[in-house]
Amino acid sequence: MKRTLTRQANWFFAYTAGGADHVAAQGFPRDRITVVQNSTDTTALAEARKQVTDEQVAEFSSRHGLVPGRTGLYLGRLHTTKRLPFLLEAVTHIVKRMPDFKLLVAGDGACRSLIEAAAERGEGVVYVGPVHDERRALLGAASQLMLMPGLVGLCAVDSFALGTPLVTTAWPYHSPEFEYLEHGRNSMTVEGGPEEYAKAVVHTLSTPRLMARLKDACASDTDRYTVEAMSARFTEGVAGLLETRPPIISGG
Repeated sequence: MKRTLTRQANWFFAYTAGGADHVAAQGFPRDRITVVQNSTDTTALAEARKQVTDEQVAEFSSRHGLVPGRTGLYLGRLHTTKRLPFLLEAVTHIVKRMPDFKLLVAGDGACRSLIEAAAERGEGVVYVGPVHDERRALLGAASQLMLMPGLVGLCAVDSFALGTPLVTTAWPYHSPEFEYLEHGRNSMTVEGGPEEYAKAVVHTLSTPRLMARLKDACASDTDRYTVEAMSARFTEGVAGLLETRPPIISGG
């Protein structure tokens, strides 16, 4: 059904380059495809991150018992697609190798009780509840890595804006924005189970040159994936569409 509808369209707006390649492979003209590079308002988040002070980070870290250089962040829905049992098992392995490590968990959802139970048991998990706007910036400033072994979507651009590189897994069910991640450059993608994931996190935190490279790439990509750039590309696509014929629009 989607292929049939797409063939009737005059223009196609793809979230990512991978989506454009897929549609083109089905026979849709490449010169009538616009890659918008889907994003959220990372400009505001990046600006909020710049406004976080060292004093705010120190106070927050002291309140939650965080050790500099030993903090991870989970930021997103507490949903089964995020592989939270995998994440919690990985944290137990991380703590065995790095006893002062803590994972900040921010969000809400159906699996909230699982996170709260882990936090109550003192298994290296600190649950801070749902967060929005400037508070996300503070969490990013207090953390060194974002841990997301399950579905990666727009958290990819959040990690860039926060300067908190993402560590994920080679899972087959990621959203299109997973394409923005480049292993060893702006993120880490791990093969294997929770123990292999934990080893990768500990190695990354313990390797200053790798951490610096990941953070530099995140800073560079912050300006690449923005809602302003997405809007500009969409506008260019609409202009191209209107130059062809009365519009029938498809997208995905």
